[in-house]
Formats: sequence, C-alpha cells, structure tokens
Amino acid sequence: MSHANDTNLLVIEHEEFSVHLKGRPFNSRFENLKSYKKKVNVQEQAMTLKVQALEGTDVQVFHPVLERMVDLSDGPFPPIFFENEVYQLVVVSKTGKELSFYHEHPLIQRSVSKEKVGDITFLMGQLQFMNEVGLTQFSILDGKDKLADLTIELFPTKLDYKEDYKRLLEEVSEEVYNLAFHFMKKTFIGASKISSKSPSQAEFHRLLHHYFDRFVNAIHLIERQPHHQLITEYHKVRGNQLRQTDNQSRKYLRKRPHLFKETNYGITINEKQMMPERGLHAKKNLSFDTLENRFVKFMMIRLQEKIKSLNYQVERYLSNSPAADRTILNTLTFMQGKLYTIEKSPFWRQISRLDRSVLTLVMQMKQGYRDAYMIYLVLSQGLSLQGEIFKMSVKDVATLYEYWTYLKMGQILHKKYEAIDQDIIKVNQNGLFVDLDQSKSAKRRFKHPFTKEQITLSFQERHPSSPTVRQKPDIMLTVEKNGHPYAYQYIFDAKYRIDFGHSENEASTPSPMEEDINTMHRYRDAWVYKNEGPYERYAFGAYVLFPWMDEENYESHPFYKSIDEVNIGGLPFLPNTNRLVEEFLEHLIESSPEDLQNKGILPKGSYEYWESSLDEKVLVGVVNDYRRLTAHLQHRFYHIPLKQLKKGWQEAKHIALYITQKATENGSSNGITYYGQITNVDIVKRSQLREVPSRSQELYVKFQVEEWGSLPKTIRPVGYGIQVYTLTTLSMLQHAKDLPELFMKSNTELKLWRFLRRYSNKVQTILDHTHLDNSTGVKSFGIGNNTIKLDENHNRLVIHDSHGNQTVESLKDFKRTPVPIYKKIQKVLSN
Repeated sequence: MSHANDTNLLVIEHEEFSVHLKGRPFNSRFENLKSYKKKVNVQEQAMTLKVQALEGTDVQVFHPVLERMVDLSDGPFPPIFFENEVYQLVVVSKTGKELSFYHEHPLIQRSVSKEKVGDITFLMGQLQFMNEVGLTQFSILDGKDKLADLTIELFPTKLDYKEDYKRLLEEVSEEVYNLAFHFMKKTFIGASKISSKSPSQAEFHRLLHHYFDRFVNAIHLIERQPHHQLITEYHKVRGNQLRQTDNQSRKYLRKRPHLFKETNYGITINEKQMMPERGLHAKKNLSFDTLENRFVKFMMIRLQEKIKSLNYQVERYLSNSPAADRTILNTLTFMQGKLYTIEKSPFWRQISRLDRSVLTLVMQMKQGYRDAYMIYLVLSQGLSLQGEIFKMSVKDVATLYEYWTYLKMGQILHKKYEAIDQDIIKVNQNGLFVDLDQSKSAKRRFKHPFTKEQITLSFQERHPSSPTVRQKPDIMLTVEKNGHPYAYQYIFDAKYRIDFGHSENEASTPSPMEEDINTMHRYRDAWVYKNEGPYERYAFGAYVLFPWMDEENYESHPFYKSIDEVNIGGLPFLPNTNRLVEEFLEHLIESSPEDLQNKGILPKGSYEYWESSLDEKVLVGVVNDYRRLTAHLQHRFYHIPLKQLKKGWQEAKHIALYITQKATENGSSNGITYYGQITNVDIVKRSQLREVPSRSQELYVKFQVEEWGSLPKTIRPVGYGIQVYTLTTLSMLQHAKDLPELFMKSNTELKLWRFLRRYSNKVQTILDHTHLDNSTGVKSFGIGNNTIKLDENHNRLVIHDSHGNQTVESLKDFKRTPVPIYKKIQKVLSN
C-alpha cells in the first residue's frame, strides 16, 4: 500500500542493474517528516545499513535530517525503516538478464515477483515485516551470481530501539536464566539429562551456525591441554623385579604366604631369608579418561544427534521442494562430519562413555572446557535472543512484549515476596526447558513474607467454563486474603499498540487504543464462575499494559484515572518505565480485602442488598446467672428491661449472649459463645416470663430466637466486659477473637483493625473504658510491644515501636491511600 509521502529511501545504480527501495522515511507515530524531526532526536540513533554489490556500484541513501539523497559512505544514518510499514522494491536489469530475489522468509520472498515489459526485465514487490524489528537481509541474483546483498535494520515504532527493545531482549533472557538457575539450586540435574528440546529448529540452526567454529576451537584447545589424572596400574612380575611396594601389593603378598621361598638374599622372616616368587608391581600412568573429558565427548555426541535430527527435517523439506536451495543441508552435513571425525580421532577414542553426573570446577573454570560447556548450554537451551547471529533476526516485537510483561511482573513480585514455585522452567525426560508460549499457560506463585497470603501470576490463563466464549487474557494476578474464602483476580493484557492521537494539542499524551480498553471491559464481565448458585464475576479489574515511557504526563490521562474509579484502564510499561505498574501491584497486594471490595463495581441495588444482609446488627446481652443462662438456652429466648434499651436496638436481627464469670458453671466458657437469629420480639411484664419466674410488673423486651448456634471460638473478655448490652454487627461477631474488637465504631478503626488482623491473631484492642457499653472510642491497637494509636482530634496516626521510637502519619492520608502507611506499619511489626 503506497502513501502520498513515499520517497526513494535507497537507490543502487550499476551498469548492469538498478535497485529502488521506496517508502515513508518516518514511522506511523508522526504525521509527516517535519514532525518526526521535531520530536525525535534522530542523530542519537544510527541504523545498520550494509550493501555489498559489484564493483563500480553507486549507492544513495535518503537522509531524513538533510531531506535529500546522500552517498552511503556519508553514514551513519538516522532510522528510515520501521515495523508495520510497506516498502516498494523495484529491481531493473539493464542488460536484459533474468534477475531473482532471495530472502530466507518464504512470505517475503514470494512478495517480490518477476515482471517483463517488452525487452525490459525487472523485479517488483512490496516488503512488509509487520511487528518484526532488527536486521534482515535479502539478495539480488543473476542466476547463481550475486549482484547485491542488502542488510537493513528495522526499527520499532513504539519503543526506543537502542534502549527499550534491547532491554526487553536482555531482561527476558536474564529472567529465564535466573529462573533456570533458581530451579537448578533446588534439584540435581545429571549430565545425562542435560539435553533439551527448547530451541526451535530454526533458532538451533542459527545458533549452531554462529557457535560451531568456536565449539570446534574449544575442542582443539582441550586436545592440546587436556585435563588428566595419574592412575596406578598393577602387573604381576617375578620376585626379583619387585621394587617399591604399596598397600595393594603388600596386601597381595599377605594373602599368599606360600609365594615366599627361602633364598640367600631376601627379607628376614623368622631368622630366614625369604623372597616371593612373584608379586604385584605398581606403576603410575598418565590417563586422559577423566570425568570431564567424558562429558566433553558426551557433548559432541549429543550435538551430532541434534544436527542429524535437523538434517533429517531439512532433507524431508527438500524432497518436497526440489528447486529449494541446498546450501543449508550441505553445511549441516559438513558440521556433522566434522564432529564425527573429531570423536573418532585417537585422543577421543580412548575416552569412555559418560556414566555419572558432572559438577566440577574444571568445567566452569578451565579454558577450553568452560567455552565448550557454555556453547553447549546455549545450543541446548536456545536462550540467546539477540545479535547479528540471526540473519533472519526480525523478531515479532508484539510477542516479545507479551513475554516480557509477564516475566517483568514476576520479577517485580519476586523482589518483595517469597517465591513458592513456578512452571516456566520445567524438567522432563528430555531435560530442562522453557515452557512459555501463547498456546500454553504458566504460573508463578509467591507468598507474602508477613501475612503468608498467596499471590499467583498466571500467563495465558484460560477460562475453564465460560457460558459464552472462552477468554484468554495475557496475565492474571490472583491475590488471596486471610479470612476470605475467595481470591481477588485482576487481568493485565499486554497490547503492543499506542493511540498517538495526532491531536492539534502538542501536549496530548499517547494512551492505549480505545478498542483495547473496551476489550478490558469484556474480559472483566466475561470472567464469571458458577458456584452452587448464580454466575458471579470473579475479576475485579482489567488493565492494558502498553509501551510508553512518559509516566508523569500519563498520570493525568483519563485512562489512568479510570483505574481508581472503575478498575479499568491502562498503564505504561517498559524496561525503564515501571513505577506505576510496581506501585499498582503493591497496592493490590497490600490493600485489605475491604479496600479491594470497595473498588469493585456492583450491579444496581447490590450495595443496599449487601448492607442489609451482611451488616446485620447483633444485640449482645449480659447473662449474670447460670440459672438464667440455662433457661435462655433451653427455651431459646433472651429478655432485658425495656428502660435499659437505647435508640437503635430495634435494628438488631440477632442476639448474642455475653456470659459473665458468675454465670460459668459446669464448664461454661466466660465470654461470647452462643448467638441466634431473632424470630419474634414482644414487650411483656416481667411476671409473664414463666421460664424465669418473678412477681415484678416491670416492662421487659422478650426476644425469641430460632435456635442457638455456637461461634467457632469463644470471644474472650481480656479484661473488658459489658454492663448491660452492646450492639455490633454479624460480621464483627464472626471474626472477633477478643471482646473489645466488637466495639469498632468508625470505619477508620475497623479498617486499621482488619489490616492488623491480617498480620497477627494477637491484636490487642485498648478501649477508653473497661465496659463496652460505656466506652466512647478505641485508644489504640497493640501487637506485642508495638502500639498504633488513632488520634481523630489531631488527624494523625501514631506508631510506637518496641524500642520507644514514634512515627506520626496523617490520618487523612491513611483514609485516602492506606498502602504506604501499611508498609510502614509492616516494617515496625517485622522489626
């Protein structure tokens, strides 16, 4: 597809042929060349451009800064070739010869066709490399003779090529190696299991082509300076040939006394001169049949097998394509023969087969052995991803970006949380290999160092049973919270796309594409499960990760603000741009379940239903006498004088019994154990309560209970009590461990208490009065010798550690962004 701004980018002129490569000299981020020059410092980036042609060839290149064609020798040049752009190639023969075009990728080769108009023969086609960047090479041929070899460098449009793209490659390779070595620390992998099927056949060929000569040179260096050892060999000889003896030869003679004969000269034994007829003679010989040399021979044999396998695949392909180039097959045959010749040479014939594991300093440190081992690992695992070794080194940046986002997020989590397990690096009967691609799912699990809550990062998580269409987002973060039966799931999707806007406003900030944000809405709404009831939405939020570097300006973008409002939005993410993602991950993991729940978007009416069903009021009444306790439990009721009840008691839907020390008999527990749902409320005279007889005419409220249930664990008084009654909520009753915890009056107190309870079951709640119904507020919370005080009057939160140090934080900040203050409290508790 041609553009109005297309221009000649590369022109090659020779007396026999001419080459014209035409396209736009700027990328899709900019509307025109002027905008490109204004916003990008192109002088800082130089592209690789090589042209090897017949002598006398003139090569002209478009210079985007000078905006004119200049000679190739005037380079280096700013980038003029980019991903996702279309370039028109025209090659004309000036002598009427049959020209051909060659590129290793079949689709690109087929895109250029041979045309003829009259007596003029020419090649014409459009080159497009999609999301692929790096070096690519193609050739112009006249029969078997090469007229020109062209190597151009394609730059990404959404990344800084010299920084971000290469950092992506480095960090992907580094993180995979880190995972591999971390895995190998926990297990023992023998030499016989090192073989791997990880690299693709194409990558193995490229790696082999680059490293083969270095591997052979390392083998020759080993042959010149081989590792060796001295071994002792024993031979039977006549007695007069015995010289020095060692333990083995002396042991041989001790077991065979009949060999000793009396002689004129010999060893004095029992006053007789004795000499053995024969014995063992020890001789030390130099041996090269060491464990290390066996391993090197094993590597040569394994590489021969891998080359043989690749050779077989190439032969099958060539049998179906007789016209295809057989150069690769000839090269592989040569390599296989070379290794076979070395293996059968006199030096390596004396080396036996490997029969045990190898883990020695010789393989890691000694020259020759170290180089051969490193090359073998690279060839076996195929983890090297960059460099000019790939002549087809155009790489799909979109796929690379997806891999990098997952690995980088795992790296961020690993810095702060304990790694439990992962299945990116696996081992099977074929050895150690990397299992991370778009057709499979992978998981990394972490554990919070303080709360012990589990965090799972999944790649290509598949929805197991969607009622409509199965979903498969790139990354799923699952955060478990203590005391909650379900986990919180968040979707992250890597999108190698940017909406540059092309607005007239120069300050406009690039952002994710609108359709990608719409996809996040779809992901969140479609991630539902059916669990013994109606379908429920499990994903609390969904976010686009896109390749942009300006975090500060992006923070004012609507797609960033929407994360706080509706849990849908986008975050810029690159090797040097990960602050927002790191802070957001920390926010999701460190926030309390209530904070995360409040961020969820519920259907209309859900909040009212939730408030009425989950925040049901509970009246906690005092029982001071065992006789009354027995009556309450047997007849399923509770009574209290009407005049002692205050405003709000009518909202109670449950009754809980606070049993005082006086009422504990026959093993009853002091505290709150029993509670039940209220089925009926009557106002009666005391004398009408026949279950506990009395003549009093005072008015009482009688609560009828459906049945008494028991809490999992009695709520202990811990120095506090209830004088008459108090009100709490059903959720507080079910989660409290100590009596003062029922008192939480404000959301701030409740929020802080729930956070502390995630870290310890021994949270002390200190009230300003020993009776809950007379208390006006929480003075402080304590864990061990640390205390956290809420000072509402001065709008501050005061943290006292066990050493007497004091830290003061804003209560307003705690209410708005609690995670930074949570982290400071964590630090105090951990010390």
